[in-house]
Amino acid sequence: MPLKHLKLHHQVVDFAGLPNLPKVNECYVALKTTLKLAGSQSAFKAIDLDAVVAVVLAAQAAGAKRFGVVSAMGADAKSPVFYNRIKGEMELALKQLGLKSLVIARPSLLNGNRAALGQPKRGVEGLGLWLARRLRPLLPVNYRAVLAKDVAHALIQAVQAVNPGIVTLLSGDMHDHR
Repeated sequence: MPLKHLKLHHQVVDFAGLPNLPKVNECYVALKTTLKLAGSQSAFKAIDLDAVVAVVLAAQAAGAKRFGVVSAMGADAKSPVFYNRIKGEMELALKQLGLKSLVIARPSLLNGNRAALGQPKRGVEGLGLWLARRLRPLLPVNYRAVLAKDVAHALIQAVQAVNPGIVTLLSGDMHDHR
């Protein structure tokens, strides 16, 4: 990963056999891929569902009481759309863990610097962002593209503020969150 920070430690792990985590109070999970990068539906599911649940379980074992996870607008375990179905299955799996405090962020189209993360350009996504900028005044707030950093800030604030229970943040709840 090209990102560098004193508090950032990169580790290559097997999500099917995560090592024990250090003691933590909160856990934030923003794991996601694309079907193209994953290469198959089973590989996509292994990241966007299985790995997310594995991280949450590992954090729970390490003492975490509050959890925040990035999902997607349209997440629905019964969706005929594969991407939305897997995101919905992930949310359902987390809800079934009996976590005392869980915040699920459901952003619409994410806008951010993917090059800084070493990710390839996505042509269709670029077109979507271009259209979203031009149509912004006409789009309902939950369908507007949202900055990745606004999603992160909103998720952190919600996790730290939420009482026990499950909260879902829609994309419109995350705009201009600093």
